[in-house]
Amino acid sequence: MGWGLGANDAANLFGPAVESRALRFWTAAGLASFFVILGAIFSGSRGFDTYGAIGTQTLMSSFIIMLAAGGTVVVMTLLGLPISCTQATVGAIIGGSLLREGVDFQPLIKIFISWILTPVGGLIAAYIPYKLASLYPTTALGRFSTHDRLIRWGLALVTCYGAYSLGANNVANVTGVYVTAGVTGKFTAALIGSIAIAIGILTFSRNVIHTVGSRIVPLDPFASLVVILAEAITLNVYAVIGVPVSASQAVVGAVVGIGLVKGTRTINTRVLLRVLFGWLGTPAIACALCIVLGLLVAVVAE
Repeated sequence: MGWGLGANDAANLFGPAVESRALRFWTAAGLASFFVILGAIFSGSRGFDTYGAIGTQTLMSSFIIMLAAGGTVVVMTLLGLPISCTQATVGAIIGGSLLREGVDFQPLIKIFISWILTPVGGLIAAYIPYKLASLYPTTALGRFSTHDRLIRWGLALVTCYGAYSLGANNVANVTGVYVTAGVTGKFTAALIGSIAIAIGILTFSRNVIHTVGSRIVPLDPFASLVVILAEAITLNVYAVIGVPVSASQAVVGAVVGIGLVKGTRTINTRVLLRVLFGWLGTPAIACALCIVLGLLVAVVAE
């Protein structure tokens, strides 16, 4: 699951920067891998508490949930779709709960609301500064948007910030159910989960990078900087609240915000519809897969 999350969400961290040729892949991947571990260790504990409130878990139920969620993420990554790993985890947890005591949807309400607000927040956070730079090119922000060297340094910094925020917000998607089941403590869960995310970033993130970095809306280096910063701020806000949200939703919302400034004709609606299909299908597929795996385990156990 951690490997799939890293492979999928790395595109959200530095896909725009790599595709706009502002940063080299290995430079961005190295920075992201290091800071995602720091973010998980120092700020990832609140997400564990959110998943713990959804329902109790056993070692076996935790394993089935993560296998279903991880399998869903890997399949979507192979298809090149930037999906919500949070939706995969929540969908699998719902599937596991349906097999046992039922689902308590009360703790899930704020997560469901975040699925709507996250892309909207990313869109607004990217639209405003990019629009201001376009309207007022003689201001400090406008001049900065044309300074290549400063933008490259800025992209490196926001990649580090975004990776830290991703680790803080999303490590609970990888090992949160194991903390709930009492299998491991929060520090160990954060360390193992973040290392798995880092391995995914380094080994298999290029495919989704093309989708986020250039296929939805062509991005220049300054637009890439704005997109990654908007995503990082969105993830950081939700990490403080303690709600694991989708980095993919935040960054796609931000990319669409840039497209609205450039003109709706620059938005590749066909690719965007594929991404939306991934968002809608992810929780359903993870839920169904978890139910199937749970039933198979039950049959074997008998």
